[in-house]
Amino acid sequence: MTVSFHKFGDKFFPGTGDVKETGEREGKFYAINVPLKDGIDDTSFTRLFKTIISKVVETYQPGVIVLQCGADSLAGDRLGCFNLSIDGHAECVRFVKKFNLPLLVTGGGGYTKENVARCWTVETGVLLDTELPNGMLKIPDNEYIKYFAPEYSLKIPNGQIENLNSKSYLGTIKVQVLENLRYIQHAPSVQMQEVPPDFYIPDFDEDEQNPDERVDQHTRDKQIQRDDEYYDGDNDNDQNMEDV
Repeated sequence: MTVSFHKFGDKFFPGTGDVKETGEREGKFYAINVPLKDGIDDTSFTRLFKTIISKVVETYQPGVIVLQCGADSLAGDRLGCFNLSIDGHAECVRFVKKFNLPLLVTGGGGYTKENVARCWTVETGVLLDTELPNGMLKIPDNEYIKYFAPEYSLKIPNGQIENLNSKSYLGTIKVQVLENLRYIQHAPSVQMQEVPPDFYIPDFDEDEQNPDERVDQHTRDKQIQRDDEYYDGDNDNDQNMEDV
């Protein structure tokens, strides 16, 4: 199961990433796309994120979560066009962590490098249950300190891009995603086990067999049906069908 929250349009994911794209063949409905417009803010994003991720976890029941924390959704990113603060971004990490499932967290996009460093510092603290208090948001002196001027803080300015994600639009996306999840009937529960050696039936190549060598009937039958392939009841049913 994959879930992607991303900017949607001609510039990003050209031709792909629509909410109606849910995977193909055996993977149908196991790809969740959440396409967003410019300017989404903390309130809108975290509300939608929590609703969808909660339903995915409830439906799919994953054994492990891989969370990619792309920082290009932060306000002020050189290529991004969202208004997320570091606190809003980190709230999503905090929410996923509360499921208490094995969690692998990776980096991702992000093109204003000083904000990427800020974001992943705060989120590393979240993962380690080391919340950074407001009084200690100043970045200590280091050889890269000039990149964090003039505030020298883990905070970033609020985004000023107009939020084009109306309540109606986000509601439509949420309903469509939840509807797609209804097609997943069962959580994955296939148990892996070693196949017993006597399960395998040896291959017989009739062309290689000696035509002068007599093959007993029992050996011929084993090429068609193993002795233990059916229960006694099944054989009885077959006999009854023949009688009819």
